[in-house]
Amino acid sequence: MEREQGIRAQKQRRQIILLGDSITQLSFSQSGFGCHLSNIYQRRADVLNRGYAGYNSRWICHYLKTDAGIQDILGVTKRNEINNRICLVTVFLGANDASDEKLNPRHHVPINEYQSNLKYIVNTIKAHSPSNVRIIIISPPPVHHEGRLNYQITRYGVDKATGELERNMTLSKKYADAATNVAQELNLPILNLWEEMQKNKNWGEEYLCDGLHFTPEGNKFVGECLQKLINREWPGLKVVECPHTGYWGNSSTVSDVDKLAPWHDEIDYKDIDAAFSSAK
Repeated sequence: MEREQGIRAQKQRRQIILLGDSITQLSFSQSGFGCHLSNIYQRRADVLNRGYAGYNSRWICHYLKTDAGIQDILGVTKRNEINNRICLVTVFLGANDASDEKLNPRHHVPINEYQSNLKYIVNTIKAHSPSNVRIIIISPPPVHHEGRLNYQITRYGVDKATGELERNMTLSKKYADAATNVAQELNLPILNLWEEMQKNKNWGEEYLCDGLHFTPEGNKFVGECLQKLINREWPGLKVVECPHTGYWGNSSTVSDVDKLAPWHDEIDYKDIDAAFSSAK
């Protein structure tokens, strides 16, 4: 496996930042895609959840323009500062932007502005990260109409459910295409969930709990898609699991993203100092 410059000989754990809306915020729930990545990178990189429920790309941009926002999301306190620990960032926005303008004007963001916002977010990430930072754009997922209608009834009751969809397949497709176009323009990999999820004919029932957010199975699917994309695009960030146990955190795992602290079986209990001398 080819080693990427700057991955080995690290003194601090690398950081993987998951930036997005409620779908990302919920990715640390049981079986969430954030948990999937945390499991893979245990002892090697901290996976940081920077999901903000209810946010659209416009609100994320406004937050990034504040001192509190730039510190919270990217871990820097100055506008010219670089966080050298960042090795990968996912940008997963658009599910709220793609809301119907009339039915949900609070969240709706026009497509042209959505694309401009994605570019601003990517450029801000690059401005505060190492030159070899990896960035993945994730498109909004498809919307399961029946699931959204059932969610309306469950939340508001039969009498108050309008039957009108503030999010739908037509809009989500347009924004998924817009995200893909931005990724291609910026030469970044795209995980087009609108297309990938629909390869399963039962995607609406299996992957989405309310027509929009992920079930445990949907989270697992997204986590595995991200893992495959990372391994394909950047072999230096790949972690090969233990061939005996399938575990991601022992001395039989292999990666150019080095772990911090020796594995327990690398420590000679008769000469403990020797194992930790390289960590000084």
